[in-house]
Amino acid sequence: MSAETAKKQDERLTWRRYKDGETEPDHLTEVIFSAGWSHKCPTYVHKTPPCQGSCPSGHDVRGWLSIVRGIDKPKGGMSMEEYAFRRMTEANPFPAVMGRVCPAPCEDGCNRNQVEDHVGINAVEHYIGDWAVENGIGFDPVEHDSGRQVAVVGGGPAGLSAACYLRRRGHRVTVFEAEAKLGGYMRYGIPGYRTPRDMLDVEINRILALGGITVRTGVRVGRDVTLDELEDSFDAIFWGIGTQGGRGLPVPGWEGTPNCVSGVDFLRAFNDGRLQFVNQKIVVVGGGDTSIDVASVARRLGHITAVHEKDLPENVVWGHTAHDVASSARREGCVVTLTSLFPIAEMTAAEREVNDARHEGVMLRGSVMPLEILKDPEGRARALRVAECRMEGNRPVVIEGTTFDLEADLIVAAIGQRADLTGLEKLDGGRGLIAADRTYRVQQKGGGQQGDPVRGRGKHFAGGDVIRPHLLTTAIGHGRIAAESIDAFLRQGDVEKRPKVDVHHWSLLETLRQDGKEPEAFAHEPVWGTNAANFAVHNYEDRARQTIITADQLFLGHFPYVGRHKRLEKPVDADKVLGHFEERLLRYDRATAVAEASRCMSCGMCFECDNCVVFCPQTSVARTPKKDYALGRYVYTDYNTCIGCHICADVCPAGYIEMGLGDGE
Repeated sequence: MSAETAKKQDERLTWRRYKDGETEPDHLTEVIFSAGWSHKCPTYVHKTPPCQGSCPSGHDVRGWLSIVRGIDKPKGGMSMEEYAFRRMTEANPFPAVMGRVCPAPCEDGCNRNQVEDHVGINAVEHYIGDWAVENGIGFDPVEHDSGRQVAVVGGGPAGLSAACYLRRRGHRVTVFEAEAKLGGYMRYGIPGYRTPRDMLDVEINRILALGGITVRTGVRVGRDVTLDELEDSFDAIFWGIGTQGGRGLPVPGWEGTPNCVSGVDFLRAFNDGRLQFVNQKIVVVGGGDTSIDVASVARRLGHITAVHEKDLPENVVWGHTAHDVASSARREGCVVTLTSLFPIAEMTAAEREVNDARHEGVMLRGSVMPLEILKDPEGRARALRVAECRMEGNRPVVIEGTTFDLEADLIVAAIGQRADLTGLEKLDGGRGLIAADRTYRVQQKGGGQQGDPVRGRGKHFAGGDVIRPHLLTTAIGHGRIAAESIDAFLRQGDVEKRPKVDVHHWSLLETLRQDGKEPEAFAHEPVWGTNAANFAVHNYEDRARQTIITADQLFLGHFPYVGRHKRLEKPVDADKVLGHFEERLLRYDRATAVAEASRCMSCGMCFECDNCVVFCPQTSVARTPKKDYALGRYVYTDYNTCIGCHICADVCPAGYIEMGLGDGE
């Protein structure tokens, strides 16, 4: 490594125990030998890592990364990949899809950002998800049947997640889906070059292969099946109907203008195969992932010069007709401009997608506010009048004297979505969406107004965009948690309170149980000390349901600079994007996935580095005997010899050790 490279790496490191000019240690020798026989001894405290705390689906990210890196080893000849897949799908049944399209808020929360760069969590998930698909890995068969019937309305990410976890708990499920195929926004919203349909189909069919799941496609609840019929036929109902319609621009001239359409309708027409080409000049208003998808799809479709009235793209989007593939064979590129109220760097779309869109020739205009639709004599939009703006909180303020026009023969609004509650008005929570509490149980109309608009309201649950439009992974998390709530409701007649940190939690007791090392039953008699008891897990505390561990609780000095193994991509140049519908992301190979997982700092959980064993001056910390070993039980402390110097806590990279109360016999 050259001196210049080393200097650049040093500049990127952000954590230092000692600052310039500090030359004296804090008299550690004196502390070690005069600490006295303190009652403060090491306690091993499990906490939730921020990657998992930032994941809306509640993925056990640290858990499956520890499997990939080889800390948590599979048993019985199972491969690392299958073991990691099974841990992943305890919270999210779509690793191959989400490994491609999730904007990965887990990576934003990763504590490794305080060292040099986040762990490539999404890329490792991509590798494991694809491996499971290619090797035909399915879920374990359901071994019991509760005899209960649950209706899941909506076959998108929220509904399929709920169906999966309800069935795995033994309940029979009927899925009602208005479209011809399952998948929801994963199929009808996101373009196929981002979510390959063969991968999506495998992950959906894996859920259906559990058995006990009946699918009724082409059935719209509220039209073909009434709310009363559902309530009479099912023990519980989950509403995951999503948001089917887009919101128009709140500017003069939008309403009734034929070539002004929503991003949701545009993408649905494309993903249905009906939309084969677009107009020559397109303006997309948004800033989120949907707007990026619209702009990128438009650049790929291009336009044709001679278009019959019935083949105008807006007529296809509105569902009046469909393009003949043969007629669109000779296409030319189109000009696409995407505007956002926020500066480009502050757009909510994933940074990778924004960069790809720019590279593919989409013109991005940030800090721009729509003012008016300008029309031609025939009543069609000819331009969007805009002005530069600044944001005061979430409110745009026009900058005087900056008005200009963007020519367009198609204007697409991708500024939000709305649910269609036709026939289901009793479920309206007051905002055109369904109101639900933290357990995802449906609330009263108007967010708690007097009166109960739904008969048997206690059996109604909801999740996904219909309660809060957000990410696919958010909808998946809603479905999983709602399934747990429905399960509790069906088993005990009430819903359990959710934990403060509401993610999928790893359990040491469950791990010990699976390894045949479960503690003995407690006799409930007074006892002094638990260090030699067989009914307790000695000096261990689980705070994962209450606490997310932060970087200041780690020993960051343990971790050297290791650059992230970035996932390779196949960028598409602007002059080659027309007709390009191949996948852009390339997945890791096995060695790269293992190397990247090894960058995980295992925040809040021991990763067996031996620091506490090596640095304990009293040799009070030792490795747990193999017969008692389990994940999270790699070391133990002899409280009879520990003097409470807290060096083990200082040098624990993962922040797993805290000084707590302890005593000898």
